[in-house]
Amino acid sequence: MRRLLHTIAAAFAALCFAQAAPAQNYPVKPVRVIVGTAAGGGTDTQARLLCKRFQESMGQQFVVDNRGGASGVIGTELAVRSPPDGYTILFASAQLATNAILFKKVSFDPVKDLAPVGQVSFAPQFLIVHPSVPARSVTEFVALAKRQPGKLNAGSSGTGTANHLAVEMLKQITGISVIHIPYKGGAPAIMALIGGEVDFTFTGAVTALPHVRSGKVRALAVTSATKSSAAPGLPTMGSIYPGFESANWYAMFVPAGTPAAIIARLNTELVNAIKSPEIRDFMTGEGAEPVGGTPQELGAYLRRDIERYGKVIQAGNVRVE
Repeated sequence: MRRLLHTIAAAFAALCFAQAAPAQNYPVKPVRVIVGTAAGGGTDTQARLLCKRFQESMGQQFVVDNRGGASGVIGTELAVRSPPDGYTILFASAQLATNAILFKKVSFDPVKDLAPVGQVSFAPQFLIVHPSVPARSVTEFVALAKRQPGKLNAGSSGTGTANHLAVEMLKQITGISVIHIPYKGGAPAIMALIGGEVDFTFTGAVTALPHVRSGKVRALAVTSATKSSAAPGLPTMGSIYPGFESANWYAMFVPAGTPAAIIARLNTELVNAIKSPEIRDFMTGEGAEPVGGTPQELGAYLRRDIERYGKVIQAGNVRVE
C-alpha cells in the first residue's frame, strides 16, 4: 500500500512539473503575434508596442504577422488552426465578437476555439454631427430625427463595423429612422461628414476630437459606460439611454488548449507592460483606456459583447457576405 501511495505521489509530482515546465522555460523561440489587419492601424500599432515590451522582458522575439482581410476573419482562422503551445498569439479587436454572427461562413467559435489572455485597452466612440445639424444634445438630435424620419444620413466605415453597429443600436433604442451609408474605411466616412454628405457618425477619439476642436464637427456624447478622459465634459450615451454601450477594444488570445501556465505567464507580462508609462501615455494619447485584468475577465467580457451585439445584428438584419 505504501509503495502504491508513493507511486501515485510521484506521478502527481511529475504531472505538476510537466505542466509548470512550459511556463518556466517559455519562450525558448520566437513568438508569432497574428494581427488581422494591415500594418499601421490601431490594432497593429498596439500589438507592436506590446511586442517590443515582451521582447525586453522575456528575451525572445515577438514578431507581428499581419493577416488582413475579411474584417479579421482570415487572421483569426489562422490563429485557431495553430498549435496550442504559446508560440502563436492573436491580437484582436472588438470585431472578434461580431464576426461569427455577421459572416455566414466562418470556421471558428471565438469562445470555444480561443483562450483569453487579457484585455489591453478599450476605445469608446463619439457621436458627432455636422455643424449644420440643429442639435446641441443627444435628446435634441433624437427629437430632430423623429420629426424627420428617414431624412438624416449616418456614415460608417463599413457594414458590420463597430460604428455601423452603434448606429443600429441608436436606431433600436430610440426608434428613430435614419439612412446608413457605408464607406470604405474610417477616413472616407469622416471626410463625408465634414463635407456634409452625411449628417452624423460614430467614431473614435483620434478621428473625432481634432475635427471637434477645429469646429468642423460637433460632439454630442461618448459611447463608453463611463466618461472618456479624452473629453470628460461629454455625457455618456448610457446616461441618457441605459444599456447603450459600444466601445472598440483590443485584447490578446491564444489557441484553445494552450497550457494554463503559459497563459498565466503571458497575462502577467501583459499587465506589467500596460502599467509602464510609455504604453499608458501612448494609449491615452490615442483616446484609449488601458485595461489589463485577468483571462477570466476578458472571457466574460467577450461573451457579453457577443450577446449584446448579437441582439443588435439580429434585430437590424445586418449581414456581411
